[in-house]
Amino acid sequence: MRQDEFDFISQAIKKRSGLALTMDKIYLLESRLQPIARAVGCANLSEFINLLKLGAAEDIYMEVTDAMTTNESMFFRDTKPFNQLRQVLLPRLINGGGQKLLRVWSAACSSGQEAYSVIMSLLEEPHTLAGWNYDVVGTDISPRVVDKAKQGIYSQFEVQRGLPIQMLLKYFHQVDNNNWQIHEKLRQMASFRVHNLLEDCTVLGKFDIVFCRNVLIYFDEPTKKIVLSKLAQVMNPRGALYLGASETIIGLTDAFKPLDNERGLYVLA
Repeated sequence: MRQDEFDFISQAIKKRSGLALTMDKIYLLESRLQPIARAVGCANLSEFINLLKLGAAEDIYMEVTDAMTTNESMFFRDTKPFNQLRQVLLPRLINGGGQKLLRVWSAACSSGQEAYSVIMSLLEEPHTLAGWNYDVVGTDISPRVVDKAKQGIYSQFEVQRGLPIQMLLKYFHQVDNNNWQIHEKLRQMASFRVHNLLEDCTVLGKFDIVFCRNVLIYFDEPTKKIVLSKLAQVMNPRGALYLGASETIIGLTDAFKPLDNERGLYVLA
């Protein structure tokens, strides 16, 4: 792939997703675009990129964007955020009074493991949340992974990654020798939709807790600032924001501040 071709395709991807590609990702870009190029009848990537330059349909552009987004996820990833949810955030929010509705957003939710991990965590606190309703929303830019999240079907490998065996047996049923499906009751507690973090987030409503973990690392600094600003707009006054362990707000926003002694957890400033 020539430099001008890389520049064109990387700019197209950034415009649609915020994802900032660098030249060290050129091999990954080529390998993921080749199946799409073949599917639309192009002999090689140069021919495919020319097709895009001539004004290909937007759905092809979105297929390219989908191919380049990272959909790595697992149940109870990193463990600590879910312990914080149960031990720190729930008491903090519940003691604040007001309407007994807890709204949680799993942004860039991939195939739904994070959103379902949140629901299982909440279900494990029946006494704390007695009389409360909760609404868990998962969004992702990829229609493919959103569809999988809605189905709630995961392979044996996927359920073995981070999911305690007691929760697997309690909240899932086995579909066949290699697949498990989360119970319908839990699927009904979650709503999943396609959403781009660069677009208006206020359409989703206000949230008490936002998970946006391991997302900002794929954006350049201006895009990080835009996304953090949008997240601040949808936070309830006592709300909390989760970022990934390697992510920070330093130098990016004044809207949030770290929650004392809780790494990766932020509240409105």
